[in-house]
Amino acid sequence: MSFVSIQLDNTSSEPLYLQLFGQIKQAILEDQLPVSLRLPAIRTLAKDLGVNNVTVINAYKQLESSGYVTSKKGSGFYVSKPNTPEISLMTRPTLSTAENTINFSSASPHPAIFPTDSFKTCLDEVLDRDKGFAFGYQEANGFMPLREVLAKYLQDEHHIQASPSCIQIVSGAQQGLDIISKSCLNAGDYVVTEIPTYNGAIDAFKSRGTRIVPVELTSSGIDLATLEKRVNICKPKLVYVMTKFQNPTTLSYAQSTLTALLHLAQKYNFYLVEDDSMSELNYKGKSSYSLKALDTHNQVIYLKSFSKLLMPGLRIGFLVIPECLLDRFTKTKQMTDIAASGLIHRSLDIFFRTNKWETHLRYMKAIYTSKYELMRSELTRLKPYGITYTDPDGGLCFWLSLPRKISAYKLYELCLDKGLLVLPSTLFYPHTHRQKDSFIRITFAPCDTQEITQGIDILEQVLKNYTC
Repeated sequence: MSFVSIQLDNTSSEPLYLQLFGQIKQAILEDQLPVSLRLPAIRTLAKDLGVNNVTVINAYKQLESSGYVTSKKGSGFYVSKPNTPEISLMTRPTLSTAENTINFSSASPHPAIFPTDSFKTCLDEVLDRDKGFAFGYQEANGFMPLREVLAKYLQDEHHIQASPSCIQIVSGAQQGLDIISKSCLNAGDYVVTEIPTYNGAIDAFKSRGTRIVPVELTSSGIDLATLEKRVNICKPKLVYVMTKFQNPTTLSYAQSTLTALLHLAQKYNFYLVEDDSMSELNYKGKSSYSLKALDTHNQVIYLKSFSKLLMPGLRIGFLVIPECLLDRFTKTKQMTDIAASGLIHRSLDIFFRTNKWETHLRYMKAIYTSKYELMRSELTRLKPYGITYTDPDGGLCFWLSLPRKISAYKLYELCLDKGLLVLPSTLFYPHTHRQKDSFIRITFAPCDTQEITQGIDILEQVLKNYTC
């Protein structure tokens, strides 16, 4: 790759340094720039590209913070393509589909339980009713009748008061996070996240050139004392949390923590981003209130995904946006994809209005409750090896704490050799965190009962033979 061939667009809303960062990053990932290659001097590259030195400095610093280059004092910046467990694990395409591999890593449902017949009925009804109009463009924020039915669902089932006009349909949680990032964040802004947390959210926030401030979790939610100290110092734009069956820890927040979070958001003038993908999957009775349900001052941006509950390939989720941010989010959505699939939106509208969603959710909960109880029972076999965990009472995962002598990443490798795929905690922690290598996350979502039992058999065998 020739650096002078980089094309920067001065008319784009994306800052020049982020454009430069993205193009160099892509070249590194595609092996166009070999490891240990010295990048051009800042002044040289700035002159070649016709930009100021600060643009190149910011791009290089962003590459460094993301692990793509390293700096050597007095020498310059050198390519150091990430070769960490996090990168190699997430980019190996065959792991989750390898033949004879038991998948304890993916929290997506097995295709065998997708409601294909009932959803096909909805698709047919839309095509018969709307003809070609089902394929036309619609509002950027989504099909209004679907937004109306989602507003009613939120009120009836989640105690959330939301105007349909403040609901934006998105193509899954990741697009929702991207839209939040583009609408709320600029380079240099701070975002507070839980630790450990979902790495897709971190990637979305970092893509805007933001600075991530991690705050550890306690048994009742994010550590409020530490959070207030860091908020007081860095003045974040956003605080990102998962309050129900948090990924990866499976923790659910105490209501007192939710109330305190809302108080802090109002006091320090930041927005809370509440990411909810599993609150319906409570196996021990009615779930407690969400942040958004308690939000009386419009401090919460609520993100809901259906990928774990319906069919992930539909790519459907939605945002509930504070009214004062609505114009900004709508413009971002228009720039992102103009409009999503009208056919899918209209079909999902019918799916909800004809109570097929409620029927499907009861079916899913029955299946998942059975799998949850089986995996929890099988996990008792691992206690003699020092494995501990807290019963989540919902969701799709277990977060297993390992004794000190056991490396999560080595355990992942040993299990994979035996035909079992788990997720090591290296995926969910920053590079320098002391507990980075101390946990594994396992899920029962795509597995049948035989696979759950066989998977725990493999895990027990690996633990029995584990050597440091």
